[in-house]
Amino acid sequence: MTPSASTLAFVESPVQLLNVLEWAYAETASTPGGDALLAGVPRQPGPLASRPPRLSPDADRGEAAAPGSGPAAGASPRPDLRPSPGPGPDAAGAAARDRSASAASWLRIVVLPPTDPMSRGQLRRMAGLARDEGYAVAWQEARGGRLAPFKALAALARDVRAARRIVVGDPFSRYVQLLLTLVRAEELVVVDDGTATMEFVAQTARGERLVRWHRVGGGGLPGRIRELAYAPVSATARRRFTPAAGKGRRVEVFSSMPVTVHGAMTLRVNEFAWTRSRFGPPRLTKGTDLVGTSLVETGVVDPARYLDAVRALTLEYGATRYFAHRRESPEKLRTLSEATGLEIVRPDLPLELIARRGPVGRTVVSFPSTVVHTLPYALTGTGVTVAVCEVDPAWLAGSASPRARSFLAGVTETARDVRRLPAQTASAAG
Repeated sequence: MTPSASTLAFVESPVQLLNVLEWAYAETASTPGGDALLAGVPRQPGPLASRPPRLSPDADRGEAAAPGSGPAAGASPRPDLRPSPGPGPDAAGAAARDRSASAASWLRIVVLPPTDPMSRGQLRRMAGLARDEGYAVAWQEARGGRLAPFKALAALARDVRAARRIVVGDPFSRYVQLLLTLVRAEELVVVDDGTATMEFVAQTARGERLVRWHRVGGGGLPGRIRELAYAPVSATARRRFTPAAGKGRRVEVFSSMPVTVHGAMTLRVNEFAWTRSRFGPPRLTKGTDLVGTSLVETGVVDPARYLDAVRALTLEYGATRYFAHRRESPEKLRTLSEATGLEIVRPDLPLELIARRGPVGRTVVSFPSTVVHTLPYALTGTGVTVAVCEVDPAWLAGSASPRARSFLAGVTETARDVRRLPAQTASAAG
């Protein structure tokens, strides 16, 4: 890591990387002279402002390479995301961009990619956008083999110890928690990893073990042994995430979610200022767009019930497109398309960017998920209505965790600036 990169960020998903860019934008804007530096980076023109590709459910899931392949550990993939060469900026614009890139050298982003190709493809494109902003981005493989996590930990240890500030996108990640045992920085920033931030803040307030809301215990005796062996690491992470006043350690939560911080935590609201400054406003279509979720894939919602709900929403609201979640399987999407006639779109970037660059429907309907909190910020002033459809308790799968019902209800009830669909819509889908 270069000596000037005093802040080190770890991301494991495209949304986390987007929110690191939003945090960096807000951080720069809050420093003296920051607004002038940010103004020097032009809005994204050309291909990035175009329509997202149409992909059939059985299309490639985001990478030509097989799962787990890609650059070697430490390599930095450089996808071609930039617009076609044009006349180029004038000298003043180039100088402003150089100043912005220089100012961005305080942050280095480390991507710890998952193995699924769709996530890796989106992460590559997001990494390109981060480099366009002037940030250093490293691609560090930490999965795909028994020794991969230990090799990655050894490669990152020196930089982790040297950083004065650490930014993380997933406080529930066991790999991130392991890295925290090496952290000497006094300042820790947690950016959104979706609605999980709500549970993270609630669990740390109660002093509970950090467990994802949809996770169900299991694994038998081997699972319990692993939990016991990992307990010291988890306990250290909880202490780092819940600083006491006067201890010298600071924790900031940067979030679009409706959270109330506690103790010595501070909160900064993520209003998607970077996204709005770089993209759009979008062209609006006459139809309604549906937003898919991974509730089936995480074992929360029964697949047949989900199909019924999507079919009912399609008929009632005249939906024409379905923006798939990156974790939705091709088989599931093919079934949805055949049953509803919806055009399946597999976004190549997080939905906040896809919607902002457009085209997007005048109404966007989602089940309880992160986007019912983030899209109202990203689409402020565009005339798009974001609507949320409740999850009927009858839809829940037998494998759903005891927390699923109340958590999903909380996601819906706390969403701001959204339209709540009539209760009969939800029940009709059952």
